[in-house]
Amino acid sequence: MRVKDVMTWNVVTVSSDMPIMEAKKIMEAHDVRRLPVVDKGKLVGMVSKDRIERVGPSPATSLSVWEINYLLAKMTVKEVMRKDAVTVTPDTSAEAAVSLAQNKQVGALVVVENSKVIGIVTTNDFFYKILNPMLGIGRPGVRLTIAKCANAKCIKEVMECIAKYPAKIVAVHNEPPADGKEADFYIHLDTEKADQIIKDLQAKGFVVEVRER
Repeated sequence: MRVKDVMTWNVVTVSSDMPIMEAKKIMEAHDVRRLPVVDKGKLVGMVSKDRIERVGPSPATSLSVWEINYLLAKMTVKEVMRKDAVTVTPDTSAEAAVSLAQNKQVGALVVVENSKVIGIVTTNDFFYKILNPMLGIGRPGVRLTIAKCANAKCIKEVMECIAKYPAKIVAVHNEPPADGKEADFYIHLDTEKADQIIKDLQAKGFVVEVRER
């Protein structure tokens, strides 16, 4: 899967000379927390709702409400934006994009093609459009944990056992082993009636547990 498969295409942008309160209103109107900052077609930064709220007055301030509103009204996006916006292309793999976001410690990446901003991809996009389907989150059925089942032979035996039944596989995955132990194998089936499948797996020597969805 690539960035173009999960990104938001119709991205809203603002200019660096826009007042921050106007930028905040745009975020609220579009229900977003971040906006790429573009001047004359060129990406110059990223502004977030958190950054705007961070420049608000301290509770200990001696300024009047009028003075505070005046100062905020004069402040522009340029003064609060992150200037080193992190970018990817629409063809960047999802894995590379997630790794980049983690390394740069950012919650969103601006998608650029031919030097033009065409979209934005956030950590929520990766969660809802990639991680959730991979884990079967929100899907009906039962999720089974098969202990210490990380090699191909073990997984093949599990699959052959399940193949005897009409249940369909919603999702499968391994989790990294903890404390040096062998990784477990997780399989999400589209049926709630998995008692016989569990018994068959246990009869083959597998340690099986129903995992909370």
